[in-house]
Amino acid sequence: MQKITEPVQGGCGCGYVRYQIATDPLIVHACHCRYCQRQSGTAFALNALYEADDVKLLSGSVDIIDTPSPSGEGQLICRCPKCHVAVWSNYFMGGIREGIRFVRIGTLDNPDLLEPDVHIFTESKQPWVILPKDANVFETFYEWSEQWSEKNFARLQELRAQVAERAA
Repeated sequence: MQKITEPVQGGCGCGYVRYQIATDPLIVHACHCRYCQRQSGTAFALNALYEADDVKLLSGSVDIIDTPSPSGEGQLICRCPKCHVAVWSNYFMGGIREGIRFVRIGTLDNPDLLEPDVHIFTESKQPWVILPKDANVFETFYEWSEQWSEKNFARLQELRAQVAERAA
């Protein structure tokens, strides 16, 4: 799991949207599914997962676009209303949607800070993408409790409880 030692910032291509994160990510995904390839226009999507409340919008606003996803639940892609760069998404993930943000690593001011903890949906990865020998690789998805640190899995469980409480 990745460690953030001080708050990090990021934003869209034109600078209208700026955000800050002061916590470690729950996990970092490199997703090789065909949806991510199509929606990102590249070989895979690289996302750091955070509790939504930990991603602070510093300036600007985002347009929320509901797009299809393999689960059938859709995902909410948050884009700059001016340059249309996607800065994060909210997926329906185990009962959580708006409570968790998949921050696009490429929108960080320093995208070198975070590398993937897991490569998922590699059954559809591009054949020319060569993964490191020691990479944590899954043909489809993984069992959360087996891949997340104990601390971060507890954060996920707490987030699920908060989302359920808000919905009640």
